[in-house]
Amino acid sequence: MTRTGTGWLERVQARVTPERFAHILRVAELAAEIARANGLDAEKAYLAGLLHDAARDMSPEELLQLAPPEHEIERQHPLALHGRAARRMAEAWGLEDPEVLEAIEGHVYGVDPRHGIGMALYVADVSEPGRGVNHEIRAQALRGHLLEAYREAVACKVQYLSRKGIELHPRTRAAYEALHPQAKLL
Repeated sequence: MTRTGTGWLERVQARVTPERFAHILRVAELAAEIARANGLDAEKAYLAGLLHDAARDMSPEELLQLAPPEHEIERQHPLALHGRAARRMAEAWGLEDPEVLEAIEGHVYGVDPRHGIGMALYVADVSEPGRGVNHEIRAQALRGHLLEAYREAVACKVQYLSRKGIELHPRTRAAYEALHPQAKLL
């Protein structure tokens, strides 16, 4: 599994806007850096980063068709399906690595805290330099404190969704509760 040998880059670039592609490349590079800093497979993290938003620019109708909703939240917010849709695209392109596939899908909702590549991707996505936020989360992950950085990243996402009045996806709730067992979410 190499960065250039399978046409991943070209497949993704053909499906997203130039701005999204620039974000994708920043996330892929950062995910690889975070993985290296935490003793994880940098190539897997890079590939997960490269594929994570492959479906992000699809229409709501296309997302609903490619990744049928499993929860009412997904029906109400089809954009929440873009991680699962990107996973389905990657599977159709021949990707079989379950760790990378779970990271791709989980970058939207969160992953189990035992899933290192998924945590690296999640943190990279919320803290890549182009976003201009969460610098401290990125720095923490790059210092080798991935679990702590992931804990903060999930908390930030929960706070953001709460401020927006968006109901938490069950997987986001599960990730938050696994990381913050004493905290109670309404």
